[in-house]
This record gives sequence, C-alpha cells and structure tokens, in this order.
Amino acid sequence: MSAQAAPRINDKREIFGWYMYDWAISAFSTTVGTVFLGPYLAALARAAADASGMVYVLGVPIAPGSFLPYCISISVGMQAMFLPMLGAAADFSNQRKNMLMFFAVLGGVATTLLYFVQGSLWWLGGLLYVIANLSFGAAIVFYNAFLPEIASPDQRDRVSTNGWGIGYLGGGLLLLLNLILYTFSDQILGPDSGGLAVRINLGSAGIWWLG
Repeated sequence: MSAQAAPRINDKREIFGWYMYDWAISAFSTTVGTVFLGPYLAALARAAADASGMVYVLGVPIAPGSFLPYCISISVGMQAMFLPMLGAAADFSNQRKNMLMFFAVLGGVATTLLYFVQGSLWWLGGLLYVIANLSFGAAIVFYNAFLPEIASPDQRDRVSTNGWGIGYLGGGLLLLLNLILYTFSDQILGPDSGGLAVRINLGSAGIWWLG
C-alpha cells in the first residue's frame, strides 16, 4: 500500500480540516453521551422489563437505569485494551488518515443508526453505543496524532486550544438545536412525539459526525 502524503506544516487548510473534525465529533459527546441516550434507553428498558423490574443481556439481569452505564463500562474496557495498540499504530503507521476515516465512518454510522432504536430494541441501542464510543476513542487517537504533523512546536498549543474550542462550539450548537426540537417536539413534530424527537436528535449526532 502506498504511503500517504505528509500534511504540510502550519498549512491553514490542514489546520482548518483538523478543527472541523473536532467540530463534528464533539456532537457525539454532547447530544448522545451527555444528554439524550441514557434517559431514552432507560425508558425503553423499563418498558421491556419483567415482573422483577429487570432486563436481561445474555442471561444477566440488569436494572434498566444501569443498562447504559454497563455499556459505557464495556466500551471503556475495550478502549483500554485496544487504544494503546492503536496509539502505537498512530505513531509509526503511514495510514493515519485512512484509520481516522475508518473509525469516523464506523462511529458515525453506528450513531446514526440510533435513530432506529425504539420499542423492544433497547439492547440494540446499547450495542450501537459500544461500537460508537469505541470508535470515538479510536478516532481521537489518530486525530491527535496529526497535531505534530500539521503544527510546528511553537504553534501546537494554540492550534490544540482552538481545536478544543471549535469542538466545544460545534457540539454545543447541535445540542442547542436538539434541545429546541425536543422541547417543542409537540409543536414541530406533532402530539406525543418526544420519543421521535430523541431519535432524530441521536441520529443527527451521527450525521453531524459523518458530515
């Protein structure tokens, strides 16, 4: 496989592209991880619980409110196993951009598919979240590996800080739009459409990430 061309140091287009990825990926943290997915999956799981109030994953009883925390723990455990290896690959491989794109697409698609999680598919929401969160962590590894290639040592702190700020702005902007949709869902989408609004919000984070 041919080597990828090295990014140009301190090139405005390269740095802008780096900023825009942070803008895109941060929506996953705000809309999905922080606000909407946890309560939504807990509500679906409660509706599917048995008489004891539990749902079952591979025969293991889980309280509905604990389902997403379990999924977070699984994804973090997988990150602990795989991210060090990916970090080494990011340091020495010439395929950083391809790997970043792979995990960005995988995570973005998994997040977009959260739109279809409803009714008895609460378990699918957990599975998609594990895939998306693992992809999120992996993509960040390769994203950060680009910083020394696009910014000289005297510019890295500034570029890194700007990237964080732009990511915060992007994630916050989509979250604001999603909160508006959820708050006024009855007026925008029709009566009793709160669940649909949540699904749209979750899917929009994936589209934002892919965009």
